[in-house]
Amino acid sequence: MLAVFDKSVAKSPEALQTPNSEAVSALKDGFLAQHFSSLHPSSSVTINLGSAGFMAYSSDKQNPFLPRLFAVVDDIFCLFQGHIENVAHLKQQYGLNKIANEVIIVIEAYRTLRDRGPYPPDQVVGDIHGKFSFVLYDSTSRTTFLAADADGSVPFFWGTDSEGHLVLSTDPDIVKQGCGKSFGPFPKGCFFTSSGGLRSYEHPLNELKPVPRVDSSGEVCGATFKVDSETKKEGTGMPRVGSAANWSQNY
Repeated sequence: MLAVFDKSVAKSPEALQTPNSEAVSALKDGFLAQHFSSLHPSSSVTINLGSAGFMAYSSDKQNPFLPRLFAVVDDIFCLFQGHIENVAHLKQQYGLNKIANEVIIVIEAYRTLRDRGPYPPDQVVGDIHGKFSFVLYDSTSRTTFLAADADGSVPFFWGTDSEGHLVLSTDPDIVKQGCGKSFGPFPKGCFFTSSGGLRSYEHPLNELKPVPRVDSSGEVCGATFKVDSETKKEGTGMPRVGSAANWSQNY
């Protein structure tokens, strides 16, 4: 799966950006979307998100135990790959019917957050048990929400193209096409939001610090992010604003 978001929608972490990285513009003239389609000519699907970017996925060479899923509900778009183990519990928690699958559960979990649900984001993601990565885009609020499980069971990478747009994919070679050396693995046990940036849902009170990543040739290639056990975040609680407010604009 692949997603590219304009920098006005999702600001890429500065630590991912490597000088002279040979990055290109992933969005200009549909460059990375066309590259993805060329790799999967018979089964690729591209979802145009207008000025926000695009999402794409394919059924090629799927792992039957970690399938790729896509859904749209009320202008919320979500790509999901993996398997959730506690599906029955989450369906009950979010009031979903029996036929709801993993990607619908993620959309409903996000919508619960957006509409001022009782749980903080780190708890919502932490309550999802299994092997997964997902990318969600809410076109109403122009908000992104993405996460990966604590073990990194589904390969998931992110990077920055030449214009500062955020590129996300389960295929590192596709990320390299747009980002050159300005990329790295998405950190395990973490989630990212448009306004809140990158956070660990396993250690929500701790800051994350970037560590330069060195490739096999000894060159700096983006960064990895580690939990800083010495630094605590301030004001990690969700702001208690009016019930009609959107959490993503204040978090």
